Amino acid sequence: MSATVFLVTPPFTQLNTPYPATAYLKGFLNTKNITSFQADLGIEVTLRLFSSDGLKLLFRTIESKATNPSENAQRIIALKDDYINSIDAVVSFLQGKSPTLAHLICKRNFLPEASRFAQMDDLAWAFGSMGIQDKAKHLATMYLEDLSDLVMECVDPHFGFSRYAERLARSANSFDELYSELQKEYTFTDTLLIDIFQARMAEVHPKLVAVSVPFPGNLYAAFRIAQWIKNHYPTVKIAMGGGFPNTELRSLSDPRVFEFFDFITLDDGEAPIECLVQYIEQQKDIYELKRTFTLIDGKVAYINNKACSDYRQGQVGTPDYRDLLLDQYISAIEVANPMHSLWSDGRWNKLTMAHGCYWSKCTFCDISLDYIKLYEPIAAQLLCDRIEELIAQTGQRGFHFVDEAAPPALMRALALEIIRRKIVVSWWTNIRFEKSFTRDLCLLLKASGCIAVSGGLEVASDRLLELIQKGITVAQVARVNKHFTEAGIMVHAYLMYGFPTQTAQETIDSLEMVRQMFQAGILQSAFWHQFAMTAHSPVGMNPEAFGVKRETEAIGTFANNDIVHIDPTGADHDTFTQGLKKSLLNYMHGSCFDYPLQKWFDAKVPKTKIDPEYISKILNEEEYTAVNNTAKIVWLGKNPALEIITKSKKGSTWELASLTLHSKRETTNIKVEKEQGIWLAEQLQKLSVDNVKTYTLQEVKDSYEAAGLEDFELFWDNKPVNGLYKFGLLRL
Repeated sequence: MSATVFLVTPPFTQLNTPYPATAYLKGFLNTKNITSFQADLGIEVTLRLFSSDGLKLLFRTIESKATNPSENAQRIIALKDDYINSIDAVVSFLQGKSPTLAHLICKRNFLPEASRFAQMDDLAWAFGSMGIQDKAKHLATMYLEDLSDLVMECVDPHFGFSRYAERLARSANSFDELYSELQKEYTFTDTLLIDIFQARMAEVHPKLVAVSVPFPGNLYAAFRIAQWIKNHYPTVKIAMGGGFPNTELRSLSDPRVFEFFDFITLDDGEAPIECLVQYIEQQKDIYELKRTFTLIDGKVAYINNKACSDYRQGQVGTPDYRDLLLDQYISAIEVANPMHSLWSDGRWNKLTMAHGCYWSKCTFCDISLDYIKLYEPIAAQLLCDRIEELIAQTGQRGFHFVDEAAPPALMRALALEIIRRKIVVSWWTNIRFEKSFTRDLCLLLKASGCIAVSGGLEVASDRLLELIQKGITVAQVARVNKHFTEAGIMVHAYLMYGFPTQTAQETIDSLEMVRQMFQAGILQSAFWHQFAMTAHSPVGMNPEAFGVKRETEAIGTFANNDIVHIDPTGADHDTFTQGLKKSLLNYMHGSCFDYPLQKWFDAKVPKTKIDPEYISKILNEEEYTAVNNTAKIVWLGKNPALEIITKSKKGSTWELASLTLHSKRETTNIKVEKEQGIWLAEQLQKLSVDNVKTYTLQEVKDSYEAAGLEDFELFWDNKPVNGLYKFGLLRL
């Protein structure tokens, strides 16, 4: 086996599903007949370490070191035989290959237990409604976390399941610390990584190794891989791309970086990687490269050939997951919350509905960068083509659309196309909580297989939401979340604290808003993160306009995205971190709603000024929906069975139309005047989602009146037609 390009994801990202960047690029390279091979070294290193042979090596390595392990590490070492004897079975279970092992795991006398189990949820409470498989996954995850703690303490302080040596990459304005670390001997994890990578290189024989670095936690391993290639395959060219360089390395000037990498590309990778292949094959001059840093005459140069255009989304091909070990990924459940576990549990095919963000206004976001500001949606038909291709290729029917914010109109079109094609999928995506998500749209999304959405509630304060230019209010978020929840779609909220000028009062009031949403059942999961100022956001580019100051104006020679800032009017945001996380963990488990908010914090905090019934009052308000004659009317249900029946009373007889409708769970019958019933039965067939043509409310009204019938509004907006909404009549 040989390939022109070897696409590599270094350790570590997710263990349950491959990060999609290399699959996207492989799909594109297929369209150009450029051969490629891809590998997710994160899962390969994990499987090597968490195996009986891997643990034997780990324990031998620990015993050979003169260390003074903690009490917890001593316990794990004492139980090493139990770990070695159980690890292969546990990994097989988490890969979905040995589901019956769940019974043994749940007995609590099969797995050795260390400190992670002491922090664990009350399983009967947390998993009462989730089942034995999820309970066992949670126990097995704690078991692996215990082993991870042992690795970190005794052989490799850089180790982490979803990140590796992340600290070395965070706010690394200077390359010095990372460069110094790379001069040291291999760590335990490095040795496993290089052993696997060496074998892969011998198989692939590439001309170009393209390393995708999506996050800070992939950076150190990427440099270790590049360092090894330079020493052992000096003629092979090495490029880095991905989310980390796209945001952090845009002002790179340290030439030492190019002792490891020949090229670093920015933003969309398709055109740059094609240019690199053409350059390596001597079809292009070095000055014809696209958005690429390289070293010329000992100095860092940035080359961006404007004559080379980027590819449109319809031209980049379908992501190709071949070569990846799709049946060997590990499902984990760290938190006993069904929405929260979506990120770590189950294999998801990753797709994108649209390039960039259709909103592109949030002031904390890097909206000046092309990957956000250049918005380009993909047609629903093409998306469904790609969905069907990926199902055939991977055998998986789960899809995670990794958009910045999926556009509601495109979500509607995609849902209709999925239903028309009768594709069975479960899918979730990221959204903005905007008013376009009506009750009926949420029902349509659910019918197409949507199981969850995640979106930014951020600061949960109307003043700060306006400062962020989020374009939403807390009340609007509550109503939208109600629509999703009532449709049976789970909701996750991204939460932020520490935005410029945010006061302690606003932070506590935000927490109260979140508490009320969880208590009302319209929010199932959430995550707090502290605001970070970035160089390419409106706040970072003009901090004075937001009442904050840069701590330093100096620009580093390596990573330059995160900006340390001073907020003279805001609160001491660090004091809220633990209390916000602790309260949220309890809310996600449906508990402690009656705790005073002050109890979560060690420091004194103000009392909330939010009405304790604020969210419930919003949810109980009558929602007024203006009549929109251009709204599309769609029927998701079955064609009704029509029967003409005769009624009589006091010597008079008349005919009625009886329509019987069946859903998957129930049957109903409605009776209307004969002529109205005949018209309605015919109309529902026309409005069926199976038909490509859709009709507006005005067209439905025109049809009603053309049939010689009277009082359309009286008929359409009252019983019994209103009863059809439960069976699939939607106004979109």
